[in-house]
Amino acid sequence: MSYAAAQASIGDSEFDRDTTVTPRAGEPGVYDAELSAGWTIIAAVNGGYLLALVGRALSAALPHPDPFTVSAHYLSASVPGPAVIRTETVRVGRTLSTGQASLVQFDENGAEVERIRVLASYGDLSALPDDVRTTATPPVMPAYEDCFGTDAGPAPIPGSSAIVDRLRLRLDPATAGWALGSPSGKGEMRAWFELADGRDADPFSLLLAVDALPPTAFDLGLIGWAPTVELTTHIRHRPAPGPLRVSITTRNVAGGFLEEDAEVWDSADRLVAQSRQLARAPRS
Repeated sequence: MSYAAAQASIGDSEFDRDTTVTPRAGEPGVYDAELSAGWTIIAAVNGGYLLALVGRALSAALPHPDPFTVSAHYLSASVPGPAVIRTETVRVGRTLSTGQASLVQFDENGAEVERIRVLASYGDLSALPDDVRTTATPPVMPAYEDCFGTDAGPAPIPGSSAIVDRLRLRLDPATAGWALGSPSGKGEMRAWFELADGRDADPFSLLLAVDALPPTAFDLGLIGWAPTVELTTHIRHRPAPGPLRVSITTRNVAGGFLEEDAEVWDSADRLVAQSRQLARAPRS
């Protein structure tokens, strides 16, 4: 599906509306956007939501519609409000095109502040061959109805619930002990993932899914904000309808930083997205 067709198909989905980008007249490759307060964690805008927003701008700017690999460096905390995304086409090939993008906002003095810089390669997921050779297996999780909704734990951190209200997350009980004061210490997080409005997943919501679960640091007993420094996501397949399963692990916390490796599986048992991010460990 082309970007124009995708824009024309936007209906009542809050995610689609909140990731809409508007081409700026007379400035090719420049897009205006509004960062919604609905996708915040405490005061900062969620990194996966930002990735999806910038991803839409690159889809509009490049001749290929779908993100294949997206690498983002988060330079400063984004806040709800107006933003400008500037894109640049780096290379165009037959099956892949590469571009870069920068999202900026303006401070109270009108000075420009860069929030996130992205380098990405795009293609057409519909044109990929069906051949799959993998040793990866879907995460072992209880059924959707046997996992914990976000309302099952204690009261959330004040101001942290905005993004939770826009998602249907069902946490694997084995990775939810932190919510009851008993983290497992394994550095694991698993959950079923859907958008709260029922919209089926697509490549752009996969960019959100890899960064939408509670931090694995919580399962290590480190509770607090874990801001992303860098996030690289690979989109492997257009997801089938239905809830996704997201599995995230951390193996190493050192020097105040941790890595998170994520896998996203669809209802057809296909590995549709993978990611690795570097984040600051909570200071608690």
